[in-house]
Amino acid sequence: QVQLVESGGGLVQAGGSLRLSCAASGSIFSTNTMGWYRQAPGKQRELVAAILSGRLNYADSVKGRFTISRAGAKNTVYLQMNSLEPEDTAVYYCYARLVPAGTARDFDYWGQGTQVTVSS
Repeated sequence: QVQLVESGGGLVQAGGSLRLSCAASGSIFSTNTMGWYRQAPGKQRELVAAILSGRLNYADSVKGRFTISRAGAKNTVYLQMNSLEPEDTAVYYCYARLVPAGTARDFDYWGQGTQVTVSS
């Protein structure tokens, strides 16, 4: 069974940095997309950054501050967050669209979420 396990959230002051990690475990045939979403209280979940077939996509609000990277062989994705702002406070969710071993199609998977809190 495929699972996404996140780590790296926490509390940081404005201007600080955090690095999130997410590892996909289980029998995986291929991974199409890995990325990060976030959801702040009272707001909809939004895309933060994603890697799709090698292409990097970022939300406008994080461009120049956040960097997504992936260790492909390990099905692990990272999100380096610099110059954090209070507006970045949210629960961050890892996301992957992948093909589990022994199946003929891809599925969407989500991590359990990790809290990022940025104090002013």
